[in-house]
Amino acid sequence: MIIEFIKQHEVLLIWLTSVSIVTFFGTIAFIPVLLIRMSPDYFLSENRVPLRKRHHFFARLCLLIIKNIAGALFLIAGFVMLFIPGQGLLTILIGISLLNFPGKRKLERKLILHPKVLPVINSIRQKAGKAPLIL
Repeated sequence: MIIEFIKQHEVLLIWLTSVSIVTFFGTIAFIPVLLIRMSPDYFLSENRVPLRKRHHFFARLCLLIIKNIAGALFLIAGFVMLFIPGQGLLTILIGISLLNFPGKRKLERKLILHPKVLPVINSIRQKAGKAPLIL
């Protein structure tokens, strides 16, 4: 029965395996870069002025669209990584930080306070010579 399923869905299984491998190694490479570049007071300041406010309207719109698409992709990949190898919670946190929606800050703080998330983030930042996140 399982062998029949594998034979019938061989192409799908190859694609899923490929996506799993790419997301696993992609997050290992990309998430630390984002965490290192994050300001230590990111979770403190409520009324930050985004850098995109300094750009032309069309550039802001393009940046906003690209940022939200990337956030959605990270969110989906993080959810998938809860079930396959990868850094699921960290990827979800990155995805949420890239998206724009009401209640975002509250959700980010809830995720960052998860006992497994903050120590990992601060460990990555410490290895890069950056200050730990201030909550």
